Amino acid sequence: MKNEKKITVQTAILSALTNAFMAVGKGVAGIFGNSDALIADAIESTSDVLSSILVIFGISYAQKPADEDHPYGHGRAESLSTFAVVGFLIVSATFILNEGIRNLFQKQEMPESFTFYVLIAIVLIKELSFQYVYKKGKQTNSSTLMADAWHHRSDAISSVIALIGVGISLFLGPQYVHADDWAAIIASLFIYYNAYKIFRPTLGEIMDEHMHHELIDEIRKIAFEVNGVKATEKCWVRKSGMYYQVDLHIEVDPELSVERGHEISHLAKDLLMERLDAISHVHIHIEPYYPKS
Repeated sequence: MKNEKKITVQTAILSALTNAFMAVGKGVAGIFGNSDALIADAIESTSDVLSSILVIFGISYAQKPADEDHPYGHGRAESLSTFAVVGFLIVSATFILNEGIRNLFQKQEMPESFTFYVLIAIVLIKELSFQYVYKKGKQTNSSTLMADAWHHRSDAISSVIALIGVGISLFLGPQYVHADDWAAIIASLFIYYNAYKIFRPTLGEIMDEHMHHELIDEIRKIAFEVNGVKATEKCWVRKSGMYYQVDLHIEVDPELSVERGHEISHLAKDLLMERLDAISHVHIHIEPYYPKS
């Protein structure tokens, strides 16, 4: 568990540094290369740096242990930081869209040829960043890292769109100079869509949406391994940060003593915590078992 927490923080810091490097590189290349699409990309990367800082803060805060005021821990802070990432995406997309539309009605200079190769490098770096952060997000079960990974993929695709726009301007001539601006506009629409894709599952976590069916099946299967468990009834799972909290109703022989029923519940809880590392809390409720006729 400690190792997973360390991995999430280290990955988030590396992601922030990558975004900072990209923001500077895109900005310099866009200004000196007369590329509105690259400048728009740089603006998005600047917002990425700010969102990455919030991601680091959210992950670090979410890992604080439970206390008297937060008996279930601080895991929801990670979901809140994911909302912040979505907010920055929306702000960035709105700014890029506005600038792209405005530039369509202004005289534009042709982008420099080197911007084409800069964009190729950016696409490769961003796609590699996506692959790395996505892998770490899966490994640690961190919704914030997963959101950050898709943020990198969003950047990669918007840079591909910018690459196409710059390429059209460069290879088809001055009459297509506004292809660069159209690329920025299309990229902004994609960023809006990506923001929704990140927002939707995180909203489900905050609202305790019933969406962990495979994990529930595994929980029921493990509970049946405990001697004395006759059946399982309700099983509710909520995600908090990187971990899950479980409420499980198990059915036992109604003739058992309270002490034996209590012992069975603890055996079930201990077995679930042992088998499923992603579970941070288990609450067991005992019900009497009556065979269905």
